[in-house]
Formats: sequence, C-alpha cells, structure tokens
Amino acid sequence: MQLTPSIRSALAAGAAVTVLFAGAGAAAAAPAAPKAPATAPAVATAHSPFAQLRPLATFSAARLATADLVAAAKWGTGSPIDDPAREQEVLKSVAEQARQLGADPAATTRIFRDQIEANKVVQRGLYRQWDANPAQAPTERPDLQEVRKEINRVNGELVRAIAASPHARSAPSCTPLLTVAAAQVRAERQLDGLHTVALARSLPSVCAGA
Repeated sequence: MQLTPSIRSALAAGAAVTVLFAGAGAAAAAPAAPKAPATAPAVATAHSPFAQLRPLATFSAARLATADLVAAAKWGTGSPIDDPAREQEVLKSVAEQARQLGADPAATTRIFRDQIEANKVVQRGLYRQWDANPAQAPTERPDLQEVRKEINRVNGELVRAIAASPHARSAPSCTPLLTVAAAQVRAERQLDGLHTVALARSLPSVCAGA
C-alpha cells in the first residue's frame, strides 16, 4: 500500500491519539469533559480507507447517544441493563441485513457485540452517577419502544458502513486511521469521559486484524 502524505499524516496522528484511548478509563472517573484533541487532517478521497472507516466511528457514537435514553427509560423500573433476548434479536437482525448486502455476517455480528457492550458501559456509568447524585437522575422516562426504533435505524446505517468498508477494515492502516476517526468524532460531539470510554469499547472488532 503506497501512503499519500495525507495518509502518512493521519497515521502519525493516529499513533498520538491512541494515548487518548489508553487513558480512557481514568477519564471516565472525571466529572468534567476532557479537552478535545487536535483532529487529524482530512484524508484523500471519498473512497479512501479513512473515508470508509469514518462512518463506523460516526454511527458508533450515534448509537451510544441512544444509551442515555435507554438508561433513562429503564431507570427506576427494575428493568435490567442486560437484556439477552433483545441482544440476540439485534444480532440476528444485523446478520441478516449483512447477508442481504453481501457483507460478512460473522464480522458484522462481532462488531455489533462490541456495540452492545459499549451501550451497556454508558448505561452502567449513568446508573452510578444517578445513584451517587439523585438530583442528576432523569425526571422523565422516554418511550423505550420509540428509542429502539432509533437504535434500529442507526443499526441499519452501521451495517451499511460495515458492508462498504471490507478492504479498509482489513488494511494494515485500519487501526491508526480508525483511531483518528474516533478522535475526530469525540471532539465534534464533545464526548465526556464516560462516552469516550464507551466509544473506544465499541470499536475493537472493526479492524479485521484487531
């Protein structure tokens, strides 16, 4: 693979940004959102590996945003965070979507297992915050069925992004480029420590060699 100057620059940035994710566990304990890192330069064309990987970070973060709503919907109801039946339903659905798109169902399922675990990282973190500070607990309960409609919509977008990126996900540059993409998304969304940890948790299965 011949690296363009922009890709070389992104790879170098990715190595630096890895520090962000290595320290994410400590960041989760901080009450204030960490400062956003400098983002890497845009990389090449719409068909470049970076451009194929960027949507995976984007939709992973979008899916994590729904975890706040799920937690608020379940808070105080006695409903467990772990929902094996729902999780299997999601995995079965995305595997079938992957087959219809000609993508790898096994890889798609593996990536979505991480997505599900990342979602639970957010829910558990919010529960801990609300237990410690009841004044921060939600006062309104979202409709969980409506929230799940949004989750299903984001799931479909993420499956399509997975299907569109097999070469980028198997390339040697995948991990550093994905790290840069995740750091850009983190900065754009101004993610706090908890959601930064969860975003890192959602992505380890994206790169085929990871």
